Amino acid sequence: MSEDNVKAVIEALLFSSDRPLTLEQLKSILDGFETSQIRAFLEELSSDYEKSNRGIRIVEVAGGFQMITAPDFAPFLKKLYKQRRVERLSKPALETLAIIAYKQPVTKLEIESLRNVDVGGVIKNLLDKSLIRIAGRKKAPGRPYVFGTTRQFLEYFGLNSLDELPKMEDFSKTMEVFNDTKESASAS
Repeated sequence: MSEDNVKAVIEALLFSSDRPLTLEQLKSILDGFETSQIRAFLEELSSDYEKSNRGIRIVEVAGGFQMITAPDFAPFLKKLYKQRRVERLSKPALETLAIIAYKQPVTKLEIESLRNVDVGGVIKNLLDKSLIRIAGRKKAPGRPYVFGTTRQFLEYFGLNSLDELPKMEDFSKTMEVFNDTKESASAS
């Protein structure tokens, strides 16, 4: 198979997949090619899209590769999908999800002690959306479930791994800037 054909096959696979494809998945489909070769083909394809200012990009996300639309064309996509209902996460869901992401594996009781509210409904909602999963049981009285994030979580937030989560120190700096801006705006 020629290089152009391999790139075309990879392109077709990425286009037709609703989930990011890992290098191992691509290798199992593309007999005779090593993961380093496949990665090189992916990088060439990605570079081709960017150089020719195409509407599609290839990104590495959630441990695999996926086709996405180029961010520059978001206003046009918004017009196309303006009637489409986008399901957003509520503030309590985002807070609970953040606790799970940063402290996993974590129990419901540990989350509730940080949030000072019952999170049973929020956890059920996040489980239903496949953003979190039951990661096991804690070795403690009652053997409570512990929760962790899923691959769907990584996809939803466009992360390749949990290592890409912002550091907690960055939040403190951001909040200081936000509060300073807020105070100066209210003073004027």
